[in-house]
Amino acid sequence: MPAPVPQQRAVPAAETTAGADLTLLVIQDDPTGTFSLPDLPAAAGTRVRVRTARNLTEAGRLLTDDVDCILLDLSLPSGSGARATADDGRGSGRADELAALLHVLRIAPQHAVLALTAEDDAELAAEAVRVGAQDYLFRDELDARLLSRAIRYAVQRKRADITQNQLTESRLRAQENARLERGLLPTPLLDGSDLGFAARYRPGRSRALLGGDFYDTVRTPDGTVHAMIGDVCGHGPDEAALGVELRIAWRALTLAGLCGDELLSTLQQVLEHERQSEEIFATLCTVDIAPDGRRAGLCLAGHPAPLISRAGRAARLLPFEDGGPALGLLSRARWPRRQVELGGAWHLMMYTDGLIEGRIGEGNQRLGQDGMVAMVDEQLGRGLRGEELLDAAVSRVRELNGGELTDDVAVLLLSRDRDKDRDRERARDRDRTRKRGRLAVRTHPVPSAVATAVPVVPAQRPPL
Repeated sequence: MPAPVPQQRAVPAAETTAGADLTLLVIQDDPTGTFSLPDLPAAAGTRVRVRTARNLTEAGRLLTDDVDCILLDLSLPSGSGARATADDGRGSGRADELAALLHVLRIAPQHAVLALTAEDDAELAAEAVRVGAQDYLFRDELDARLLSRAIRYAVQRKRADITQNQLTESRLRAQENARLERGLLPTPLLDGSDLGFAARYRPGRSRALLGGDFYDTVRTPDGTVHAMIGDVCGHGPDEAALGVELRIAWRALTLAGLCGDELLSTLQQVLEHERQSEEIFATLCTVDIAPDGRRAGLCLAGHPAPLISRAGRAARLLPFEDGGPALGLLSRARWPRRQVELGGAWHLMMYTDGLIEGRIGEGNQRLGQDGMVAMVDEQLGRGLRGEELLDAAVSRVRELNGGELTDDVAVLLLSRDRDKDRDRERARDRDRTRKRGRLAVRTHPVPSAVATAVPVVPAQRPPL
């Protein structure tokens, strides 16, 4: 019967603390009695305790948590509980001779393994290292000093291999998480719109790409541009996942034709079903901009009001008196939609509270909405627009805070740089002027000078 696979220790054997005693499990069957293990002296205060098994079945019982290294005799009879199988995944041209080693590597993947073989079989010894052993020893040259050094080397090498594998797995997992999080960030759907778009996103979690803040922008077939920004309370991965769910739900509901109170009421139902605790809530700000770009509908659910800057006028906050509560706080809440005039040329900035809750200097004073409005107005006065404006705003907030912000930050900027209606009217006027000019040229009488230049041919008298 094959040996049962023992439960592996919680801390791998290869992670033995330096200077601690080591335990060696020797697996060998020597019916002639010619093989003997040399006495192992203590080195640098470390003793090596030896435990012996005559076959793999017995080794399975002796392979306990305190074993640090295994010394396996490759000449162990093939009937000792091992057999080569295709499932080992370590294909070898000498699978039968390495069957015992493959079995040990399978039942003790976290332990250092030394292969013991005859001096005239160096090829088999090298093959043993290739399939997973940390080192090999020749039976005829075995002495206490060489064995003691090989044991310590094998344990340290196994520890290094385990650490390297863990680092590789961690790096691959981090890359996979980054790809996943990057794929969950929104791609604006603004085809056919003449509005400028820019966004910046900084999660508060260390080494993360996604936080509890979320935003999105879409243009529906009627030409209306819908924008949204929100914030789930908290900063962990659960909050980030809930933010993604709310964003996707908002996009689907918007493309289905919902807006205002109806949309927010449905989003609250999504939040109530998906949140981990009844204490979790989310703030939200939605804006739907009319196709002509001059008007917008605004809904606030416990969220800071957007900032607007019009040509020739100082930046200010849009009205926020008619806002409703955050999603998830009141089961029968309502969110009125307020109509606001945007004008011909404007910049509309939506943001989360991470942008305004940064500290100013060493005290407890926060930047606040008024401070943010003054900061953005100053940067607009310097001619910054779009991506440059958002980069400058986030950098300035970090500078005032004296370092990285601990909260998530999301900022979205929509812009209309010119009065498109006025430009179109002027273009139509120019077209009408050109048409009148061409018509005047066609209907103008021929000048007399041109008429006199035409020769007059006298009429010929018909022959008699």
